[in-house]
Amino acid sequence: MALTGGTGFVGRRVIAQAVGQDWHIRALTRRAQPAEPNVNWVRGALDKPDSLVELMAGADMVLHVAGVVSAPDVAGFTAGNVAGTQAVLDAARAAGVRRFVHVSSLSAREPQLSAYGASKRAGEELVRASDRDWTIVRPSGVYGPGDTEMRDMFRMAQMGLALLPPPGKVALVAVDDLVRLLLALAERDGPRAVLEVDDGNPLSHADLARLIGAAVGRRVLPMHLPAGLLRLGARIDRTLRGAAAKLTPDRASYLAHPDWTADPARRPPSDLWEPRIDTARGLADTAAWYRAHRLL
Repeated sequence: MALTGGTGFVGRRVIAQAVGQDWHIRALTRRAQPAEPNVNWVRGALDKPDSLVELMAGADMVLHVAGVVSAPDVAGFTAGNVAGTQAVLDAARAAGVRRFVHVSSLSAREPQLSAYGASKRAGEELVRASDRDWTIVRPSGVYGPGDTEMRDMFRMAQMGLALLPPPGKVALVAVDDLVRLLLALAERDGPRAVLEVDDGNPLSHADLARLIGAAVGRRVLPMHLPAGLLRLGARIDRTLRGAAAKLTPDRASYLAHPDWTADPARRPPSDLWEPRIDTARGLADTAAWYRAHRLL
């Protein structure tokens, strides 16, 4: 398997599960990595074609996980999620690697809402137009031990508060469940389809906040913010934390959408995959990981 994004949150779990199933992985990395059994690290990046050629050597499939989730402008998203995807497709074609599993985002369903979603949708279109044996996976919010994107929500819950987008519904997917699906897709042909993935437990934003509160042992007060106030909060976060801000103006735009749950018509077939980790358990495991690493 040729893997991009192997040093990220999802990619690390791909490697852990895949090695446990005796996969041999060639994984792209910008920096030197510790040696791991069955893993060959390839120094390079999506904008370095020679490294992608090396990445594909001997691979029988590509799992393209790498992507840009936060950028200061449209160009940053385009470079990572559009040009980067095209570069991986080109390398796969040159090496004769036909199977291509592409990790997108549920935000690609509503590309008009954010530069991030638009770039992920554009990357999908490149994959769909290719001659590879492709499958596209759109996860909802991915979380679990090792994730830091949701840490602010857990920290706020510890204070008994949850500042939320306008009312809507959302569903998450635990990272280990998502990775099981990706590996199941990696070892079979097709389907040539766009699959949307969550844990099958749609929640209101307020109910999700209460579950996070339960995970940290606090009762929380959910407070919905109007879309305009959410965008103001994003500007404040950017001013205070700069590039480390989690609530960016782009992210605020799509958080205000009322439905971030998987389309039932696009769910993976049940004989291929079903989620095993329910939301409450997954959030409790995540909180425990934060505590163990002194992040709460």
